[in-house]
Amino acid sequence: MPLFKNFFRGNTLYYPGCLTKFVAKDLAENYRRILQKIGLDFIELPDLEVCCGSPALAAGYSADFKNLAEKNLKVFKEHAVAKIITNCPACFKIFSVDYQKVLDSNWDIKAEHIVQTMVNSKAIGNWKLEIGNSRRSRVTYHDPCHLGRLMGIYDEPRQVLKGLGIKTKEMERNKSYALCCGGGGGVKANWPELANKIAKERIGLAKDIGAECLVTNCPLCYLQLKENSEEIEVKEMSQLIKE
Repeated sequence: MPLFKNFFRGNTLYYPGCLTKFVAKDLAENYRRILQKIGLDFIELPDLEVCCGSPALAAGYSADFKNLAEKNLKVFKEHAVAKIITNCPACFKIFSVDYQKVLDSNWDIKAEHIVQTMVNSKAIGNWKLEIGNSRRSRVTYHDPCHLGRLMGIYDEPRQVLKGLGIKTKEMERNKSYALCCGGGGGVKANWPELANKIAKERIGLAKDIGAECLVTNCPLCYLQLKENSEEIEVKEMSQLIKE
């Protein structure tokens, strides 16, 4: 039956994004496990898919971005992909907004950030926290720029944390007013000192409210904030969920 369902309705692709795939590989494994917990039937195309093109687009290389989009479209269509689930906010924004602009009606694949998948599964309350984090009472959440301001996803991450039994306290700048981690838009690659200064300022806002742990669900934000945090523990959301 599943084969026939996928034949007529298409496949769901888990697309981790380049940073998760090549740098934060542990996060990819965490999210595979989460999708399995949800009971979702999904495929992966690690040797065939290419970068979504977000860095190229941000740097102004529109022709290169379109070329990457066309390559991915070809691969996705050849494998009957009807829906993409990604844990990368930048990839989510690219698939949801920018591919439509350069591929027009040829792009008809739905994209979803995995935090939306987690909320829609309604299974969060049955999941267990990793030991240690479950005892933390001072946790704050960092809104990634691409997920928040660019895509309007604010409530779902907080719903996941609440469903896991985590009480959060908001930083002074949150949601649409959240401060960037400093790592995106090519800042980290071109102006690392500036990027780290911004990250430290963000960590400072968490310290101001007495937070012990800062949680985010963007691989870039996670790596950037973790690198610049000495006193506050930085966690990526998938790391909170126990095997």
